[in-house]
Amino acid sequence: MPTATSVNQTIEVTGLSNREFLERYACAGRVGLSGGDTFVDKAICRAERHLDAEERWGAWSHAFLFQGERVDGQQWVIESDLQFHRKHIRLGVQENRITKYFDEKMYPTLAVLDFGLTEAQVALLLREGLELVATRARYSLRELVGTLIALHRPELRGRENLLSRERSLFCSAFVQHLFRTADLDLTPGVQEKNTTPEDISRTAVPHVTYRLQRKPVADKLAKLKKRLRRGVGARLRLLKRRAASH
Repeated sequence: MPTATSVNQTIEVTGLSNREFLERYACAGRVGLSGGDTFVDKAICRAERHLDAEERWGAWSHAFLFQGERVDGQQWVIESDLQFHRKHIRLGVQENRITKYFDEKMYPTLAVLDFGLTEAQVALLLREGLELVATRARYSLRELVGTLIALHRPELRGRENLLSRERSLFCSAFVQHLFRTADLDLTPGVQEKNTTPEDISRTAVPHVTYRLQRKPVADKLAKLKKRLRRGVGARLRLLKRRAASH
């Protein structure tokens, strides 16, 4: 398996389910990126168009850190997220199994970033992440709005988030915070709480990106239409033969 080098590399991975992809590439200290299908996910990706010269939407709406396999034999992640489960709501830094990201309808786009960290660096990231779990650092929608404002006004990106709160970190700000504790700045010049998932995906810090590539929906629809036309054509030919035989 390749490791991070001085030249950034993107490896497109095809033919795998979310589960197969994560079980193959998830590893302690690596960063996960996802593109979701909710209103909030789409709003984030749309706002990230300001990072692109051609104003293309961003691909990523969430970032998290892989914790590695634990005694239960499961891979876990540490992340700052909004979790809704029946009447139970968790807003903030938390631990979850990677099974959360097996749902391909909820998470149609995934990537894993390998920075080739040392064991000491990984341990530092995990210690800081678990400290934020234990102290119940919050997820701040307010700070997320502040980041969206900064995307519209680039001069604000390097300044403190306009809506900053203490003990609060949304997803990509959480990942950036962890890496800065290990003296790795993923987005130089961008204030921690103005960091987006798209910023992390474009970091100049040497790494390898494993990206799960699925065929575009348009291609799937074209194939479906082709199969339908073939099926209708075959049915018509069968009916004509039957009519001719009578």
